[in-house]
Amino acid sequence: MLRCWRQHYVDLLTSVSHLALLLIGIQFGRPDVWQWCLGLVALVSGLAWVANYRRVRAIADLPTSRINSAAQGYVELYGRALTDPEHLIVSPFSALRCVWYRYKVYRKHGHHGWRLEHQGVSHETFIMTDGNGQCFVDPDHAEVMGAERRVTYQADYKRVEEILFGGSIYVLGELTTVGGANTPLNPREDVSALLAEWKQDKANLLQRFDLDGNGEIDLKEWELARRAAAREVEKQHREWRATAGVHVIRAPADGRIFLLSSLSPQRLRQQYQCWSWVHLLILIVAIGAFFWVGEHPW
Repeated sequence: MLRCWRQHYVDLLTSVSHLALLLIGIQFGRPDVWQWCLGLVALVSGLAWVANYRRVRAIADLPTSRINSAAQGYVELYGRALTDPEHLIVSPFSALRCVWYRYKVYRKHGHHGWRLEHQGVSHETFIMTDGNGQCFVDPDHAEVMGAERRVTYQADYKRVEEILFGGSIYVLGELTTVGGANTPLNPREDVSALLAEWKQDKANLLQRFDLDGNGEIDLKEWELARRAAAREVEKQHREWRATAGVHVIRAPADGRIFLLSSLSPQRLRQQYQCWSWVHLLILIVAIGAFFWVGEHPW
């Protein structure tokens, strides 16, 4: 579930946790409490810095691939999501055509604030193109950046939608090509299956391979049938491999970062880099304050 959190939400949550810890330190005002709070601030910022730095390196280290010539595996793609109505879905509350959405519905509970009632996310694949080829994008478990956020209120309910529209799209994930030259084939099994199919039509089998007309297929005649089946399977395999495969990019099976964004790779890298510097600065300040409090108790 953590994989589908948007990273800037995590950054904002860490900022809130920093503020809460500082308020606890101010409230108690004791050096030991301050050290505990500063230590936790340093720990949270350290983890957030590592998370953002990993994303900076993932984006910077991978060159942008062209869809039709991309290697199988972990790749970076940048292009445009198709915007014709046939390839778009509709967001549940705004009724806007888009390629991806996520929503949350909150209900107000008196002085206790907003409580989450239910939530959902789209699972439909969409098509992106880069002028070189087309690729299906499976958004399940993606960390989505650059989505438009819309908030509406009705009576005691608050509805929050995140919508990713068609147009510029950046994807960092695992590319697999289904069909075409990458089709896994087993000639032996296919020949056996074809011969079993021919056996179901005995009359046609005898007409084709009963050379001596005795109404039976002997070993020599069966060998001729097997060779004919092998030639037919070989021809079929050549035709399958000559067809264009279908490219699909999805969440990596090994748990690596899966990013989906309307931002360019340069702008996305800058955002993560900015947050990484912020968390690194907080980490350094928190560690310095931790030791200062230890040396200057009051």
